[in-house]
Amino acid sequence: MRDFRRSLKDGNILIFDGGMGSLLQRRGLKPGQSPEEFGMARPEVVAAIHAEYAHAGAHVVTTNTFGATRHKLPAGLDVFEVNETMARAARQAVGEGVFVAGSVGPTGKMVEPLGDITFRGLVEIFKEQIRGLVAGGVDLILAETQFDLAEARAVVVAAREVCDLPVGVSMTFEGGVSLTGTSPEVFARTMENMGVDLIGSNCSAGPEELILVARAILASCSAPVLIEPNAGLPELVDGATVFRLPPDPFAATVSTLAADGVACLGGCCGTTPEHIRALFALCGDRPVARPAFEDRPCLTVTSRSVAVDFGFDRPCRIIGERINPTGKAELAAQLQRLETRQVLTFAEEQIVAGADLLDVNVGAPMVDETRMLPLAVRALTSAHAAPLCLDSSNPDAIRAALEAYPGSALVNSISGEAERMETLGPLCRDYGAPFILLPLKGRKLPVTASERLAIIEELLAKAEELRIPRRLILVDALALTVSSKPEAAKACLEVIRHCRERWGLGSTMGLSNISFGLPARDLINSTFLAMAMGAGMTSFIANPNTARLRESLAAGEVLLGRDRQASSFIAAYSGWTPGVSAGPAVAATAEEEGSPVFTAVMKGQKDRIADLLAARIAEGADPFALVDGEMIPAIARVGEKYERKEYFLPQLLLCAETMQTGFDSIRHLLVREGQEARDTVVMATVEGDIHDIGKNIVCLMLRNFGYNVVDLGKDVAAADIVAAAVEHGASVIGLSALMTTTMVRMEDTVRLVRERGLTCRVMVGGAVVTRAYADMIGAHGYADDAVAAVRVATQLCAEVRQG
Repeated sequence: MRDFRRSLKDGNILIFDGGMGSLLQRRGLKPGQSPEEFGMARPEVVAAIHAEYAHAGAHVVTTNTFGATRHKLPAGLDVFEVNETMARAARQAVGEGVFVAGSVGPTGKMVEPLGDITFRGLVEIFKEQIRGLVAGGVDLILAETQFDLAEARAVVVAAREVCDLPVGVSMTFEGGVSLTGTSPEVFARTMENMGVDLIGSNCSAGPEELILVARAILASCSAPVLIEPNAGLPELVDGATVFRLPPDPFAATVSTLAADGVACLGGCCGTTPEHIRALFALCGDRPVARPAFEDRPCLTVTSRSVAVDFGFDRPCRIIGERINPTGKAELAAQLQRLETRQVLTFAEEQIVAGADLLDVNVGAPMVDETRMLPLAVRALTSAHAAPLCLDSSNPDAIRAALEAYPGSALVNSISGEAERMETLGPLCRDYGAPFILLPLKGRKLPVTASERLAIIEELLAKAEELRIPRRLILVDALALTVSSKPEAAKACLEVIRHCRERWGLGSTMGLSNISFGLPARDLINSTFLAMAMGAGMTSFIANPNTARLRESLAAGEVLLGRDRQASSFIAAYSGWTPGVSAGPAVAATAEEEGSPVFTAVMKGQKDRIADLLAARIAEGADPFALVDGEMIPAIARVGEKYERKEYFLPQLLLCAETMQTGFDSIRHLLVREGQEARDTVVMATVEGDIHDIGKNIVCLMLRNFGYNVVDLGKDVAAADIVAAAVEHGASVIGLSALMTTTMVRMEDTVRLVRERGLTCRVMVGGAVVTRAYADMIGAHGYADDAVAAVRVATQLCAEVRQG
């Protein structure tokens, strides 16, 4: 009986197959045609390719279903039928001795708030596909070429809801991050939290580019790693895409990853059975050489772009407690109205003050937590990279928030209350969400350490029965007030030590509870913090704006040997004097200083920008001056931060949407008599390519800079693109392609522009497009992201005006 999980554990390297699309092209796949559509018409061709890979030594072949979801398949093709048929074709071609991986590619849709589809909507799309793959007899589900962490999570959740097959997830990175700002380290940590069986990366410019990615993943998780590079950069030869890297050099480079400990190796675009045969000759049946993974934290929480480790050799983490309506009437009122303005304000204040995570509690009378908590999560993850702690006693609200969150959120909390572990435990397990285990059971508070530890032990046993790994558990030591229970602090310290020494579990607590009812609470809290850190506490929930707490935390890190050469302490406190606050909580940096309008665009304050502009105009400000002197400089600064990787795609989009919202609110005031028409840019995704995410982002940014953008959509023929450019008097045509099989269509547009003697310029971009490729096809400009596209368009428009 085939058992992929067992084979992964056997200790020998597994060889995956190579590219499918480029081979199908050689055997009749037309440019722009769906490989799945071709496969349904010519299943014998697909089966022959699978057989060739198996004969070349592949232990795993991958189904021809990369785009077999409802959003990518041509009209008339049934999702279940395509996936089942292609899976059966692979199985029949290779027999029982080779594993079949069910390929699941990205849908081309973005999860809200970056796009218009919900996480649950994506899960349902993937479930349709995975049901067909399972019916066709695949041995594992393999999500390939993923570029967004939220969508990768959706594939895993969908697979778990359909079957118990092993799941592998492979992400593609460019310049060290994915399209939406996820590093290999954050990706690996998140996938390991979800219990994924195989974590990897594929595509890229070639094997050399994936070496650093592979090493980063290996250093970040203990799961087996899969690496599948392209056969070098694509080139255009006689209208076809060609990959130049021959089999032997490809195999020689990829095989070096075997020495690093990569368990599974294969090829992506441009690789052939000859590449896999060469790779098998060097690596086939070799034992995996991976050393033991020793740098394991107790627990890791992630956002889309940040991973925060909790551990005994890591800094003690601050979980900011301010997003909580208790005692905050205005915040409660906003939550009742489903508003997030004050939530975002409290978030920013705490991040500036040094919070590592933000606890998000929206529980108040007349607040629908199932709507408000995910709404707050989407607002916070759009504006900030800091990971979140989801704080609610409502399981439905927790589920909704986990679906809205793009990484591994911390859940606060699972107690000994009846059915709490049984309800929330599997949810946290399947969504890869670490959680705080709260030693409360029944109505009686467990005052002594022994009472708390007995509840913890019982809950740990339940977690084990539910197959919840210890790496997802953080224990609340349960700080009770010493003013009424003098032994409460000692009990906490004993729980912290026991969790560390017996179970290897980290701990946390609501720190300020210890001092309730006493004077000089900051003094009590900061002293207790130092004692708890010494006992092994790995995090605490508190207000990070409290100077004395920050001082004790910084000093404690020095004394525990976790602040090397006291560098962080010296940087923050070299000018410290008693009674004077110091540390990280200061005003915004000079780079972010500016008018309220400038700041609103910089920080993506979409719900404030219209009111701010209206107030300024009411005071007599010139609307043109607001746009030219404040809004455009702000969005330009956002672009600079994006290029320096200080901002990532979620922040870029939020700021761009803020700019657009502000501009729309004063558009009626921005018409000058005799005003010159703005330059027009025609944008399109080329024929045969149905991916438009990158193009849509470029369109948004160009509009923010005042360009008249004509968006033709996706899968647009060159003749239609050129006709639109003539009709609208465009200065620039912008072309996007995500696939190597469709990028060749860019040259069609360049050639038509040249043949018709048009003065407009053509700029190109997309995940697979390079500057060298742009030069080769004669494009006038190349942009590798939306910010660069604005700069290139500006330059090209100037060239057109100058003749």
